Amino acid sequence: MPITDELKREIGQHFVFGFHGFEVSQNIKKIIEKYHVGNVILMKRNIQSAAQTRKLVLDLQKIAKDARHEKPLLIGIDQENGLVSAFSSPTAGTTFPGAMALAATGSPELAEKVAYASASELKMVGINWVYSPVADVNTDSRNPVIGVRSFGDDPNAVAMFATAVSHGTIAAGVAPTAKHFPGHGDTHVDSHLALPVIAKTRAQIGTEELVPFAALVSAGVPSVMTGHMALPLITGDDTPCSLSRKITTDLLRGEMGFEGVIVTDCLEMDAIAEGRGIRVGAEMALGAGADVVMICHTFERHVEAVEGVYEAVEAGRISVDELRASGERIRRMKMLFAEGDGDHEDWEALFNKLHDESLKLSHETYPKSTTIVWNGGGVIPLNVQHVLLLTPRMEAVNRAVDPGDGTLLGPNGVRNTAGAAYLALANSVGKRAQVEHVVYSQNGKIPVDLLDGVEGVIFVMRNADLSKWQLEYLVRLGLRSRGVPVILMSSCGPYDLAGQRVQFEDWTGYVATYEFTAEGLEAGVEVVFGEKEGTGMVPVILSD
Repeated sequence: MPITDELKREIGQHFVFGFHGFEVSQNIKKIIEKYHVGNVILMKRNIQSAAQTRKLVLDLQKIAKDARHEKPLLIGIDQENGLVSAFSSPTAGTTFPGAMALAATGSPELAEKVAYASASELKMVGINWVYSPVADVNTDSRNPVIGVRSFGDDPNAVAMFATAVSHGTIAAGVAPTAKHFPGHGDTHVDSHLALPVIAKTRAQIGTEELVPFAALVSAGVPSVMTGHMALPLITGDDTPCSLSRKITTDLLRGEMGFEGVIVTDCLEMDAIAEGRGIRVGAEMALGAGADVVMICHTFERHVEAVEGVYEAVEAGRISVDELRASGERIRRMKMLFAEGDGDHEDWEALFNKLHDESLKLSHETYPKSTTIVWNGGGVIPLNVQHVLLLTPRMEAVNRAVDPGDGTLLGPNGVRNTAGAAYLALANSVGKRAQVEHVVYSQNGKIPVDLLDGVEGVIFVMRNADLSKWQLEYLVRLGLRSRGVPVILMSSCGPYDLAGQRVQFEDWTGYVATYEFTAEGLEAGVEVVFGEKEGTGMVPVILSD
């Protein structure tokens, strides 16, 4: 079939692309004008402040309107809260607890309130599509890409919390997205780096992975994101689920009855980019039944994908009838969530009021998620004047989460490898006691001179179950024989001391914060010093 202007406009609606910069780039302008792309993803690299984001979105929407787009753009963002929060910063959106931290509160009602508040901020700046909630069941504690982004390892609890987040998001006028279908929780491979292969049958995923997605579909979630993992026992080969018709159309649409918008995870992740490639991947995804193909970063790959789909449609490899039916689903979602995003004269005052309310809710929620896993010898609350704080050298273990290598200059201008959140933690402890802050590393020296002079120790871990050198360093410190209070703190997943309980429980306190955000760690300090209760419960099973 020849590619007409009308068909080019249709094809453009089936992509969501990202770009670089705080202002409209020439590349994204060309993508919207020439290639008629109807959806844009904003990332942390595009967010400077709330006001700047609002202007950026209005500028993007004007370009689409002037280019005679039938509907406004869907403006998407990764705002799961917690560690994946593209809009959160001191000058933009509020930092709220992420999924596992919310699950630790035990309150789906609170999760819904947080989702509503977070989505309300997004809506105020014109963002109308959010890639949240994570509906993955984190059954593999070694998972390098999901972990605390999940609500836990119980399918029914994940379903309950994910549905609450979906409801709160919709109530604020933003379209939520359940991800990563059919489930990215039972793997120890990061799809940013390689293709995870999950050896489970249809019956097995039906009792675990699919439970939250089924609940979300029943609850009317408007969009679902397909993930880059292979399920060969279901599909018969190693085709990624995001490119598989058996998963996208037969399972999600057919068996589960989902009628909303299906969007792929980003095709520039190595599971696709280094496998089938972007051009073939885009064609396969649309052929599999996806409505929207996501490509987040590279202009040349955007053009390659769109022109590849032109060629596939022309050659008859992609059905025009299916494409148009798919386009109707996208237009329906735009009518529900993308219409009426005009400017407001008193926008700044309204946003500031909303932001103040959000900050209050965030500060109330974090301590409710903070968990005292154990309190050997009653060392919590900590009541000392001189504390040694040990934080691990930051390691890049999760490309979905980590903002670079975590190095920065401290207040004294000295290079600090702790990362900004750990500096905030040190400052927080320093408001309550004299603090000596040591960044420890795999082969680092033991700070004997500091140990001799302190009255208490806070030892912070980050994924020590995977980076076992942290526990080896802890043992080398010989803290038990020193007779001072010792607090162990998990700053990410609560699995750090899995299998180690007997070794540490009777003489240490152990606190889980679920995320190394400054806000999460601050709440941990409040609990350690007895200012807040720390009523959270660990939402995963920990081996003793």
